[in-house]
Amino acid sequence: MARVGIETSDALGVSLPEIRGIARATGIDQPLADELWAAGIHEARMVAALVADPQALSFRAMTAWGRDLDSWDVADLIADTFIRTAHVDRAITTWSRSTRGFTKRCAFSMLARLAVGHPNEPDGTYHSYLPLITAAATDDRHEVKKAVSWALRQIGKRNVTLRRSAIAEAEALLELDDRTARWIARDVLRELRSPATVARNSQRQTRDGSR
Repeated sequence: MARVGIETSDALGVSLPEIRGIARATGIDQPLADELWAAGIHEARMVAALVADPQALSFRAMTAWGRDLDSWDVADLIADTFIRTAHVDRAITTWSRSTRGFTKRCAFSMLARLAVGHPNEPDGTYHSYLPLITAAATDDRHEVKKAVSWALRQIGKRNVTLRRSAIAEAEALLELDDRTARWIARDVLRELRSPATVARNSQRQTRDGSR
């Protein structure tokens, strides 16, 4: 866990498949999720993320959990739950400016998950988030820059129109006098210009119509 940058001071060493199995057997249970999160144990918080009820989570509760994040794997796992709440847009917008690295990462993890898991979301939703990517692109913290790149890549992989917009965004970042922004730009352009991504976008355009 430590080798891949996971915080281990409160970890037990339980594997993710085992954690998912526990969560499946437990089912959705918000009071239990609250207790597990409060325990402060790494794996308990991962189970909490999986059994939390998106319909019961208030923005205040999400913010409290977001402040506690100290590892990328928990941030990414909980992003899957948070994007199913009524507060996803507020969370992405607010946390994208957070001074806490893993809270900020969660914002862009949510954006990446949203781009992958919500096929009917209009392109305008993702265009409105591009300024958040621009604003965060100079944050050199590893957990942040990786998530910013991930979010922009996933947006660009949705369809031809958003691929063009994401490439234009990456090209603008490439021109900045900032090492982190240029790293993100190269990472994004490498994937979005790959033959595999171009082919997938073309197939979607053919299947879905003009986009």
